[in-house]
Amino acid sequence: MDARFSRLVEVADGDSGRPVTWHLLDNGAVLDELGVTPVGTMLCVHGNPTWSYLWRELVGAATDAATTAAETGSGDVWRVIAVDQLEMGFSERTGIERGLERRVSDLSALTATLELSGPVVTVGHDWGGVVSMGWAVDHPDELAGVVLLNTAIHQPEDRAIPWPLRLTLQRGMLGRATVATPAFLETTLALAHPSLESDVKNGYRAPYRSADRRGGIGAFVADIPVDERHRSWNELERIAAGVRELGVPSLMLWGPRDPIFSDTYLDDLAERMPQADIHRFEGAGHMIAEDVDYAPVVLDWLGGLDPSTGSGELLAAGGLLDQRRSPDGAGGGFDTAAGGLLDQRKGPLWSVLDELRDSTDLALVDMKPRRDVSWKLLSTGVRQLAAGLLRAGVQPGDRVSLLIPPSADLTAVLYACLRIGAVVVVADAGLGVPGLTRAVRGARPDHVIGALPGLSVARAFSWPGQKISVATLPRATALALGVRHSLPELARLGADESLPEPPSASAVAAVLFTSGSTGPAKGVVYTHAQLEAVRDALASKYDIGVGTGLVAGFAPFALLGPALGARSVTPDMNVTSPRTLTAKATAEAAAAVDATVVFLSPAALANVVATSDALGAADTAALAVVKTFLSAGAPVPEALLAAAGRLMPNATPHTPYGMTEGLLMTDITLEGIRAAADDAAALPEGEHAGGVCVGAPAGSVRVRIAGLDEHGMPAAEPSEQSGVTGEIVLSAPHLKQSYDRLWATNRIADADSVSAESVDAPAERWHRTGDVGHLDAQGRLWVEGRLPHVIVTAGGVVTPVGPEQKIESVLGVGRVALAGIGPRGTQQLVVVLETDPPARRPALADPELGAAVRHAAGLDIAAVLVVPVLPTDIRHNSKIDRTALSRWAEGVLSGEKLTAP
Repeated sequence: MDARFSRLVEVADGDSGRPVTWHLLDNGAVLDELGVTPVGTMLCVHGNPTWSYLWRELVGAATDAATTAAETGSGDVWRVIAVDQLEMGFSERTGIERGLERRVSDLSALTATLELSGPVVTVGHDWGGVVSMGWAVDHPDELAGVVLLNTAIHQPEDRAIPWPLRLTLQRGMLGRATVATPAFLETTLALAHPSLESDVKNGYRAPYRSADRRGGIGAFVADIPVDERHRSWNELERIAAGVRELGVPSLMLWGPRDPIFSDTYLDDLAERMPQADIHRFEGAGHMIAEDVDYAPVVLDWLGGLDPSTGSGELLAAGGLLDQRRSPDGAGGGFDTAAGGLLDQRKGPLWSVLDELRDSTDLALVDMKPRRDVSWKLLSTGVRQLAAGLLRAGVQPGDRVSLLIPPSADLTAVLYACLRIGAVVVVADAGLGVPGLTRAVRGARPDHVIGALPGLSVARAFSWPGQKISVATLPRATALALGVRHSLPELARLGADESLPEPPSASAVAAVLFTSGSTGPAKGVVYTHAQLEAVRDALASKYDIGVGTGLVAGFAPFALLGPALGARSVTPDMNVTSPRTLTAKATAEAAAAVDATVVFLSPAALANVVATSDALGAADTAALAVVKTFLSAGAPVPEALLAAAGRLMPNATPHTPYGMTEGLLMTDITLEGIRAAADDAAALPEGEHAGGVCVGAPAGSVRVRIAGLDEHGMPAAEPSEQSGVTGEIVLSAPHLKQSYDRLWATNRIADADSVSAESVDAPAERWHRTGDVGHLDAQGRLWVEGRLPHVIVTAGGVVTPVGPEQKIESVLGVGRVALAGIGPRGTQQLVVVLETDPPARRPALADPELGAAVRHAAGLDIAAVLVVPVLPTDIRHNSKIDRTALSRWAEGVLSGEKLTAP
């Protein structure tokens, strides 16, 4: 901690008027030395049992920004005052009991002594959040904004006080746990993820080394208002009510792993402060200020604040991504005045269901057990379930988590929810129980509709929301799982098909979770208009419509089948493990719907090709009917696409490029891949960076590249210049709306933050993908890897896919991953690969293979490691986790045991 910021201030104490000494961290004097004037002050209040040391990174980051502003003459400057509350840290031990009301008045007395007039942004954590909000409520004229980290402003009536606090408050425990011993302090420090370094722990311990210094810790715990008889209850109620009236810009940064202030308290705060921007840091917990690099996020958010107004207004074009929702649930959306999505709407997602409501033609098929569903049956089921959901308490705007395997039931429930304006939450079961739990809790559903396995997990892990089962359960089972309704019951409740007005095009329709292959799964928010644009893009590009037979080995395509008017079927497979799909199952699914379009992930496709010997004459005939074949989700080798093409000889093989944030961005055929390879081979040595060619932009999609600097980071303005390697930036009507409760991620991904000169039309929405690649002279996009996987060696920047492709040409080599180890800027290259036949255990490659790999790569390779199987993503079983491999390889090469990655 920088000693320049430490200062003592005497303040008249309460009724006695005698001076008491406060300890602060305050960068005001440093700002004076720099000759810069702050635009406002951050007033930071710690909780229990920490002290102003908690805010040291924020003080330092704000001061560094001020130094830069002084040197460049531009940029906002913020003064930061982080207090040690009385009886805590290095402030005075007065021996006076200080309830919540007194602590709020103490803080006001301090700011009066400091002559702090505003604009002020309060920053609070733990019980310091309550105290800071008390100050905010009492000083609305000075208040410009609010920042909160894992805190609570009110205890929900249906929830008990968090168990760690209940345990500490038990008779005989309070004094021993908080004052006589440092147990409470040590327990709090142990909540950090990852564990704190010893010097940081000692920093937190410094003011609390003896029992006579820890009295404030015990008093703070004792001041928790457990019920209305507590002395601080009324003050907490006053502050909680006053928060609703603030209306200033607010930022909530949250660690979901907090056993004290869980997402329950975040939900309560969000309801009281609907204007708040929220970012949940998956993996972080109670000590969020230590778990994550939060200070740059706070400063970035402050960059969009206009303190000069005195009321904390957000700048209209200041770079701040304003995620506040409009009354119908939209978050900004595509500009209708500029001719965007809302002007081009071709009909809601269920429009085909309405048009074909009397048709007995086949709409979809469940393969196991076999179930054929007509358009009439599906349409009726959707309308009845929609009406039944309303009567069961599902309201427009409510979030409904769907824990149902791909099936007719899932399709009907999905469209029923969309029809009434409920927001569907869809997370991949392949995330596993921990990943699903993070996703479902993070999405805060009001209702959960699931099959028995999903409901059992929901009960075991206390997932939120009213529970509705797919099938009618025995009464005892329903009671045990907390199930209140079933789909058959809802269909009976909604037999009259009485439906409300449809939701608006700008209303939020879905939260679709990513696969988690590039970090914790993120909830991607789509409006109705954006999902309709996805449908229209697919229909236009692949000529899918009424009468098309669609085999969908990828859930989003299966769910969009009815919106496209296609007869759709999901093959008999484990949807959480695409490698379980066989050629026989694919052919049987194609025969069931007379398929002309087939979509499979690369991993599923590989197993289909591998099991093609089992195909009979009828299977071969069914696959011969297919006209369009798609495989996407990860790079598809040309040889694999060609082999699949031979199984479907009358189909044109396509491999689209997209993501959960935008399902169809570019497209290329097998013939196009071969032509692109020929063009690349004709270029002079060194003029082609390699990578996977994913084709030209599809439809109205636009592609730009933000060139990488010497540090491997996108620094240049996005452009359409060919031959420049950088981050891929996309624009399309069917891009997602935002990420759910991930303000900082939205801030990074939203490419509107580039200068206005980089976009031709202000109404366009741009998305930074995190993928790295380049455009060739023909306007085709080549993907070279992920931005986090870019390696920066002493010789320059290396993207992984090009070298991996060269290494895969070595005889006996299967899949390959190029990883970097060591400090960025001097990283060493390590190759990790699979062999054919597979290795039995991880090992260093033999010298002959190592030499062949180095020769093929044409790079200085530090080591070549062989593994039985490379780690891949859950959804597609195809994307290699190079970040995990880098950590593993670094450990192995520094002497750790050679285990599987």
